[in-house]
Amino acid sequence: MTTTLITGANKGLGFETARQLIAAGHTVYVGSRDEGNAQQAAEALGPNARPLLIDITDEASVQAAAESVGKAGDGLDVLINNAGIAGGSIAPIDTTGDSLARLLDTNTVGAVRVTHAFLPLLLRSKRGLVVNVSSGLGSIGWATDPSRLESQLVLLNYAASKAALNMLTVQYAKAFPQLRINVVDPGYTATDLNGHRGTQTVEEGVVAIVRAATLPEGDDAPTGTFTNADGPVPW
Repeated sequence: MTTTLITGANKGLGFETARQLIAAGHTVYVGSRDEGNAQQAAEALGPNARPLLIDITDEASVQAAAESVGKAGDGLDVLINNAGIAGGSIAPIDTTGDSLARLLDTNTVGAVRVTHAFLPLLLRSKRGLVVNVSSGLGSIGWATDPSRLESQLVLLNYAASKAALNMLTVQYAKAFPQLRINVVDPGYTATDLNGHRGTQTVEEGVVAIVRAATLPEGDDAPTGTFTNADGPVPW
């Protein structure tokens, strides 16, 4: 059975991804920075869900989570770096180093903390997969394309944190060719992250995530790609 860890899995895209992967036969670690939320979500998802306390902004918490998963003995086949924050709408004139650092620490550095901690388990898997959940707002191609809505939005901190996550994905994919490491854009999905203003359902939003988390084994499976539900996204 495939064993998967999803950060930020107690609600929204993470929870729906867990639900669909469990239906596909995965055992899923439901990661949350709140132990009660992790337990509640795991109970709702059923017997193949396991609660996991993990705060991606806390190195000690991440290391403790990795040790817990390692001791369970099932290994880890798929890591989905889903947890993230929007950080609010801060005008560029009000953007400070501290405000950017907060977004980077969660959306970018958080993914590095988790990936680093779980790499030993992923490298021992026969089908190690990493899925980084980004955003179309992190696409420089779309941000500079006048025909795209992304070019009309100015969200300096959030967009920069996701663009950095995209580059991390490329670098990790080059560094670990034995793994399949990809980044996805779920699209504008109605979740707590955007006050449920998104135009997609969570079922629609997880299409690219689930696809990247269920790639077939073998060297022909893609790595170092940026996609959404419709296909490739420009970097």
